[in-house]
Amino acid sequence: MKNIIYCHDFSPINDNLEAQLSGVYHRFFDDPGNSAPGLISDLGEVVGGATPSTDNPEYFCTDGIAWISPKDLTGTGLKFIYRGELCITESAYNSCSTKLMPAGTVLFTSRAPVGTVAIAINDICTNQGFKSVIPKGEIGTAFVYCFLKENKQLIESHASGTTFMEVSGNVLKSIPAIVPKPEAASRFTAICMPLFEEQRQNELEIGKLQELRQTLISSISSR
Repeated sequence: MKNIIYCHDFSPINDNLEAQLSGVYHRFFDDPGNSAPGLISDLGEVVGGATPSTDNPEYFCTDGIAWISPKDLTGTGLKFIYRGELCITESAYNSCSTKLMPAGTVLFTSRAPVGTVAIAINDICTNQGFKSVIPKGEIGTAFVYCFLKENKQLIESHASGTTFMEVSGNVLKSIPAIVPKPEAASRFTAICMPLFEEQRQNELEIGKLQELRQTLISSISSR
């Protein structure tokens, strides 16, 4: 059984695909002719998040509005996410300033830690530990994802705070960025999206294998 569980490890495949994406990014955008100088705010709408009052346990559920915190990404290795450990109810959503963002939004943790990047695969909202970017249509998810990931250290250098380091929404908006020219953005997206889709499918398979592993362990333990 152990061999069955571990014979299909897609993580190295996804790591290789991620390296390919980085290579494509640099091949396109190390050429200054494919972009113009700008700010992160030129790439899309920067959106923060919020947490409903934890004093009201009825605000949280397992089948509601998708809502995540940084801990839902930390240590998981996931690039694509559709929900966190907990969801929130509609009344919880209406009680705070979190905002529902569309599929394709690039999620960026702005504290604890700064710089984890993921992609929403459905409508989702976050707590205050994120400053996410809803890409402009002509820019695209692929470019925003790669830009934020490739420039993690630059963004981290703008963090500040006493209790913990954090990048505010206004700071993130004002960080220098390159803005891809329309033709370059279109060609870049066309190359990257099949790689993204392969990674997403691999993550789904990883999830299924993890569920199978847990089921088998539980079955063996109960004997």
